[in-house]
Amino acid sequence: MFILPEERKNEILNELKQMGKVKVIDLAKKFNVSEETIRRDLTMLEESGLLKKVYGGAIKTIFQSGEPPFTQRTTVNQEEKIKIGKAAADLISNGDVIVIDVGTTTVEFAHFIENKENIIILTNSIPVSAVLTESLNQKKFTGEVLLLGGQIDPKQQSVSGRLTEQMLNQFNIDKAFISAGGVSIQNGVSNYHLNETLVSRTMVDVSKQIILLADHSKFGVDTFCKVCPLRKIDVMVCDQSAPEAWKNHSELNEIDWIEA
Repeated sequence: MFILPEERKNEILNELKQMGKVKVIDLAKKFNVSEETIRRDLTMLEESGLLKKVYGGAIKTIFQSGEPPFTQRTTVNQEEKIKIGKAAADLISNGDVIVIDVGTTTVEFAHFIENKENIIILTNSIPVSAVLTESLNQKKFTGEVLLLGGQIDPKQQSVSGRLTEQMLNQFNIDKAFISAGGVSIQNGVSNYHLNETLVSRTMVDVSKQIILLADHSKFGVDTFCKVCPLRKIDVMVCDQSAPEAWKNHSELNEIDWIEA
């Protein structure tokens, strides 16, 4: 049975969650791959803050939700996120009303918003709002930036809650730019945090076009909360093409896949 590398990493995390520790030799036998392949998987997961490598295997980190705080994720796959952000910025048209959700990829995207006129941007991301405010000061684009109100999560630097969702329902939005903790054929777009997920769901519901920004490390990963099925995504901006195992799947038929 073929399994994507990211699906293998997801299975490693699931086993780690159940057992508290994993061994390289056991994982290599389970997935029929070399021990060196498993060590590379563990290294990548450790760099993302999802586990701690020890001699012969790995143990849990303190991040029981599966995702480290925002500041620890900013340097993970940064080159890929920059490419995605730059490509996604080209999808904005003059006069657009857009909404941007929380994530390190959407912060990179915010840096590339320039040379646009009369755009209105709503966001529940504190770092995104800071980047956009500075861009307005430097006259990189013209328009308005609205930071949605609600409860602040200092670790994830986000704003969420029922008030945030109610505010979103007051606007007619052309394009939603959303991020993901995981993307899979079976369960669609998912994220780690419930409150942020509920806000992203509302963004999907109130927007005319849904644009997903996700790097290849999210492929085959299912995280805690479902945001939306893939059929609701209009455009996917990624650093790689769709996995071969996905290419003939009906869920991707209507998605405009942009490889950054």
